[in-house]
Amino acid sequence: MSAEKTHATLGLSDAEYGRIVGLLGREPNFLELSLFSVMWSEHCGYKNSRPLLRRLPTGGERVLQGPGENAGVVELGEGWALAFKIESHNHPSAVEPYEGAATGVGGIIRDILALGARPVALLDSLRFGPPGEERSRYLFGEVVRGVGGYGNAIGVPTVGGELAFSPAYSGNPLVNVMCAGLVRADGIMSARASGEGNVLVLIGSKTGRDGIHGATFASDELSSDSEMRRSNVQVGDPFCGKMLIECCLELVRGGLLVALQDMGAAGITSSASEMAARGGVGVELDVDEVPLREEGMEPHEIMLSESQERMLAVVEPEKVEQVIGIAGRYGLVAAPIGRVAGHGELRVISGGEVAASVPASYLADAPAYEREVVRPAYLEGVRRFEVGDVPPPEDYGAVLLRMLSHPNLCSRRSVYSQYDHEVGTDTVVRPGADAAVMRVKGTTLGYALTTDGRGRHCYLDPEGGAASTVAEAYRNLSCVGARPLAVTDCLNFGNPEKPDAYYQLARCIEGMARACEVFGTPVVGGNVSLYNETSRGAIYPTPVVGMVGVMEDVRRHATPAFKREGDVVLAVGAPVEPSLAGSEYLEVIHGRVAGVPPEPDLAEERRYADLVRGLIERGLVDTAHDVSGGGEVFALAEMALAGGIGFEYEGDPAEGARPDVRLFGERGAGFLVALPGERLEEVERIAGDAGADCRRVGRTGGERFRVGALIDLSLKEMEEAYGRDLFGDGGRSG
Repeated sequence: MSAEKTHATLGLSDAEYGRIVGLLGREPNFLELSLFSVMWSEHCGYKNSRPLLRRLPTGGERVLQGPGENAGVVELGEGWALAFKIESHNHPSAVEPYEGAATGVGGIIRDILALGARPVALLDSLRFGPPGEERSRYLFGEVVRGVGGYGNAIGVPTVGGELAFSPAYSGNPLVNVMCAGLVRADGIMSARASGEGNVLVLIGSKTGRDGIHGATFASDELSSDSEMRRSNVQVGDPFCGKMLIECCLELVRGGLLVALQDMGAAGITSSASEMAARGGVGVELDVDEVPLREEGMEPHEIMLSESQERMLAVVEPEKVEQVIGIAGRYGLVAAPIGRVAGHGELRVISGGEVAASVPASYLADAPAYEREVVRPAYLEGVRRFEVGDVPPPEDYGAVLLRMLSHPNLCSRRSVYSQYDHEVGTDTVVRPGADAAVMRVKGTTLGYALTTDGRGRHCYLDPEGGAASTVAEAYRNLSCVGARPLAVTDCLNFGNPEKPDAYYQLARCIEGMARACEVFGTPVVGGNVSLYNETSRGAIYPTPVVGMVGVMEDVRRHATPAFKREGDVVLAVGAPVEPSLAGSEYLEVIHGRVAGVPPEPDLAEERRYADLVRGLIERGLVDTAHDVSGGGEVFALAEMALAGGIGFEYEGDPAEGARPDVRLFGERGAGFLVALPGERLEEVERIAGDAGADCRRVGRTGGERFRVGALIDLSLKEMEEAYGRDLFGDGGRSG
């Protein structure tokens, strides 16, 4: 079959095929067309998002490596740096959830490894259809098992994450995984090929047929045929992955590598062409030299295979045997499969003949599209909401219990208990807090990590929702005492060729950009996952933010848990009235997704977050929590449950507003802190000097949770609701 007749089956449009012919000055052969098909896929080429991504700020004071390499890197201090990135494995997880999630973990770990960093922490961001749906419950269980199965076995702790359920994700789950790694600031590896005559060495596993055209599969909408494409999903081996980590780090320490690149989407094709394009050189690959797991593999299968646990290294000729020997000690395959050349081409050799020859820069430069932008018609309807449209509760205690037990708000203990979050002994604050906190051994330094997403908010207000997502991440890091440094993002959206979906993408990126500029948190890397649609429609527009922060003294940190009887609880935040629009309360209790959530005041968000962080750094506060989904009373309930200490609300919760609005309404720039009475005067003075709003909410103590005459519950009955097993009842209590 001629290339002209097959380009459409490989995911290339007629215009793209015409462009390829124009660039080459001839028709490509099947192998060459296959190379273009994966490199010009949305998954690898970012065709629809690249023009928009230029809006994001990427540079900053502590940024050592921004977009362009495998991950971003920020400076921590004392010669240490943190590499970090988030990526998606949505489509693979929809059809093969265990392996899809597991290989998503393996792939992001190798991105960090490619920089010469030791992977030290994992976080996930997961979204599924309602757990009452059998398929959604199956996907949820298998994805969690896959994340834990790979992360636990490879020895990298899963220290945090987030989880949400909505009909918008039925059939198209979101599986985003973030990894961070420590590296010496003067020892960061590059994935830039250089040195004509240097050798390309494949290190790791043998190559098989798993994952062929996985990048193309990830760039299509899911359909009833997707189940037939299980062969596009890779299969991981975490024990081999562990050996690959140790082997590569030894090679880096020994100065044996010129460059290092992981083999992820599009396999050898992407690794080799991207390394060549970055270095402005060519590469020649002999597919006959690639160690194979299966007999009879064709050149295009070898070039496109996404077999896991493989890295591609550039090695000086005199060091090749030493590299092979070290790999052998770890039980890994290492084979010279090509060389760096000066001609600028990606040349594939098979049977001693040139089977394909394409300029590497052509493969790495996919066409970019600026699509039509049309404001979605649904926004006109969902934005119409007045608080009088819903009745106030008759039993506020019952409402709180119902919210505590809802799948979107209940404890995640049944999830993170399946993850090893302490391997490596660097975890200071474990899952369940606003952010994870890790130490840098041998120093007082620490760093914090969080992942946050607000799909419903972005659906109701794409720009405001995306800005609020960044703000929530900033608050979460500040609540544990970390100074936010930078962001990695995972942009999960529907089909960008549809004008309303492209509107959502464009406005969300604008909202993120504005927030990152105000917060001083540049976006140093990330991932875009588009075409997240099924026959039911598109997912919520869901930009997920992974943010990292630094702590000069990791011993001075805070958690949400009440720690002492008799502590004073203060609300610290901008004096803005909460709203039920777009809130968890409105959806959980009244079954409505409607209204425009409050527009975040980004300057106030930063001012109050910085104030709370300063109190923690001074050692005045060790209990802090942001007010987010569920509102103020829900945040207080979480703090009481985390510490096993009751709470008594002071004052009238209904003063000046409907009680459910005051208690369960949501707004930005809000925090709760608890502290001993002897520190109260100093904290109030600091807040006053900063011109910050600070009011006493109540005191900790006892075994009951009381809010005026509206709520009087025992911690035991609250824990029974909040501590539900998400895997046990299929969402019946939600």
